[in-house]
Amino acid sequence: MNPYPVATPDTPSPASTTVPLYLQIALRMAQMVASGALKVGQRLPSVRDSAVQNGVSVSTVVQAFHYLEEHGLVQPRPKAGYFVASASKTLATNLVRKIRHQPAAAHAQTNTAPAVTAVKPLASFAGYSPKDKDFFDTDRIRVALSRATRLKRNTLIEYSSSAGTTALRDAIALRALHLGCALRGEDIVITAGCIQAITLCLQAVTQPGDLVAIESPTFFGFLDVLASMHLKALAIPTDPRTGVSLPALQLALQTQPIRAVLLVPTLSNPQGAVMPLTQKRALAHLVAQHQVPLIEDVVFNDLLASDARRKAVKAFDTQGWVMTCGSFAKTVSPGIRLGWVEAGRWSQAVATLKRVQGASTNAVLEYALADLLTQGNYEAHLRRLCLQMKQRLGQARRLIQTSFPRGTRVYDPPAGYTLWVELPVQVDTMDLFALCKAQGILIGPGQLFCSSQQYRHFLRLSFAGAWSAVEQDALTEVGRLACTLQADKRAKPAPDPTHIGRTDFMYGDRVCVHDLW
Repeated sequence: MNPYPVATPDTPSPASTTVPLYLQIALRMAQMVASGALKVGQRLPSVRDSAVQNGVSVSTVVQAFHYLEEHGLVQPRPKAGYFVASASKTLATNLVRKIRHQPAAAHAQTNTAPAVTAVKPLASFAGYSPKDKDFFDTDRIRVALSRATRLKRNTLIEYSSSAGTTALRDAIALRALHLGCALRGEDIVITAGCIQAITLCLQAVTQPGDLVAIESPTFFGFLDVLASMHLKALAIPTDPRTGVSLPALQLALQTQPIRAVLLVPTLSNPQGAVMPLTQKRALAHLVAQHQVPLIEDVVFNDLLASDARRKAVKAFDTQGWVMTCGSFAKTVSPGIRLGWVEAGRWSQAVATLKRVQGASTNAVLEYALADLLTQGNYEAHLRRLCLQMKQRLGQARRLIQTSFPRGTRVYDPPAGYTLWVELPVQVDTMDLFALCKAQGILIGPGQLFCSSQQYRHFLRLSFAGAWSAVEQDALTEVGRLACTLQADKRAKPAPDPTHIGRTDFMYGDRVCVHDLW
């Protein structure tokens, strides 16, 4: 059972049953106006249609529309119906708050449990996808998209190859040289992001119930993918600097029926570890020796400044046991949701899986991305991005050192967008998450990056968004709240780990998973 029940904007609270039906209809309409789904001047559904859709009488809908009209949100037009009034978006937002306040007051009379109010985030250190516009040359992206649309407009009215356009596959093969890999464009399959590439690889080499070795901690998205495919995860210890423990992985391969290994050897998420080249070579030899496929995520490799450190495990693969997956969402444009995979021995199997699942990607976007990747200034862009993030992470580390509890450890990744922070054991970061969220600040609790209780006092802090005085003050506030938790001897005891798991936190109450991507 969820230990922290809470009402979210998308889920009616227990008090919603106390709201009159006409107010419930008015609330839904106001929410649609506030979100932009209903725009100024747009006609509302007719009274009769609304009555049928909501299963109420016509008089109830008329009462709801009159209520919206009284508050200036809609206006009637003779023989035409009701229309969204001008300058109504702010009015709609205020009206939503007003209607929601009524059930909250009624509910408070019968329920003494503390209310949890959603606060609009003022600062987010949760998501990993870069959101700062300064990271990307939007004009260059716009020109490439316009050029692809103009020159390849015929692709908008015809099916493209399920494996992807030759232009993008060849461009990725050329970029792979910076990873130390000699790939053939014909062996590369274009996907809708790196996660889809990883999912296709897992489908090609596993069956439900199989065991997959992963890092610990690991990206929570991997845990979700494994769970959705009914695969079992075997956590392998990981060093925050050098990555997964090869002795531990070797022991697991010798003693467990592992069907695949899923790792991020370069700038692992969340720790930011980078395996030394000698260990990458040993890893390629290890999986070949045991004939177990390695699914390697290289989405962050380009964030390193030199090709020597970017080199992938695939560069040492001579027998096709490494399946390499990547994308350019972290370096070119998060909005161009395209990934790629070179699946080694399973290249044809992965291409077939993509084709039979009907998961074709957009050819115009592929041509635009190929254009961006082959422009001469891409490496210069990467150097600027690396320098910018190095300076930002340095500033963040200094703020953490001065404002977080004594004993806090901050790991020092060579690049990337995040910091992995170890707090004193007294600080449960799920409790810290709740305190921060009440202040409009989002963080990534360590609990979400494993399936055990091992990282309850860890945080992943992302600096991929804006970085102004607002965010810097918010980071200082996170430290202050952590100090408060550490000092508060009356803090509630930690939940019983035998009854509460990671999914309780992720889907149950306070954590919106989409905020962490």
